[in-house]
Amino acid sequence: MSNYSIKDLEHLSGIKAHTLRIWEQRYNFIEPQRTTTNIRYYSDKDLKLILNISTLKENGYKISNIAKMTESEMAAAVLKIAESNLRFPDQINSLTLSMIDMDEDRFEKILSNNIIKHGFERAMISIIYPFLSKIGMLWQTGSILPAQEHFISNLIRQKLIVAIDGQYVTERESKGKWLLYLPENELHELSLLFAAFLLRSKKHKVIYLGQSLPKEDLSSVKGIHQPDFVLTTCTTAPKKAEIQQYINEVADLFSDATIFVGGFQVIGQDIKRKKNVEFLMKMEDLNSYLENIDLKYVPHDKNTEQEMRYH
Repeated sequence: MSNYSIKDLEHLSGIKAHTLRIWEQRYNFIEPQRTTTNIRYYSDKDLKLILNISTLKENGYKISNIAKMTESEMAAAVLKIAESNLRFPDQINSLTLSMIDMDEDRFEKILSNNIIKHGFERAMISIIYPFLSKIGMLWQTGSILPAQEHFISNLIRQKLIVAIDGQYVTERESKGKWLLYLPENELHELSLLFAAFLLRSKKHKVIYLGQSLPKEDLSSVKGIHQPDFVLTTCTTAPKKAEIQQYINEVADLFSDATIFVGGFQVIGQDIKRKKNVEFLMKMEDLNSYLENIDLKYVPHDKNTEQEMRYH
């Protein structure tokens, strides 16, 4: 069972901590437990209840009427909303509930419905990424179990791999060659997989090297592929004390390429970037960037060298 602070509940449900305390006193919705040092904390059951209340309230239910409902009545009403209303916040709440219960059937139903309605790319950007952002902070602070995070991450990873399958782009038709990898000891691969999906869907060549690539291997890869762009994310590695030097070394190694870097170790940190480095605050940034790329290739054959113009 996971333990949550009232700030965790606020973060996941969108309901202010002050309001949660009022509900706690007025309606007895939740009953926090206390540590030996008298710090209040909440259970999975409390989080599920607050998520259900949040969804009902956002869909027109009055809090006084919600207070009269049993937990099973709330759950049934929320399930009906999730199946008929594809508002992004409601779907994110439903995904959170499926993570808490490790309910694969519910997860599959929610995501499949949204992919049919919005398409894979929009479902990822508007639902999956906000959802992952929420649980990512909880995972880092230890508020959720590693098993819960692994459960949901692996389900999303499977969806991404299936979406990428069959998207092969040849160098002849490619708008540019991208090298995608994660630094050594970095295992959080979902953002990288989604970047690969976006790039291939927009006819870019992707050299995908995946998780935990030693830095010394990058030189060999450069000699073979000579990419136009390099993309990596740093969620837990390298360490913050080493990240500036790491980015500088990658930028120098691929001095003729544009380097894209994202992840918790980079965003919001006081990191200086070289001229060929771009920081990705969120995945939409890559999408916007791709829309503005103007790459023109001359078909490559034995007598013609490939040319590129990038603005």
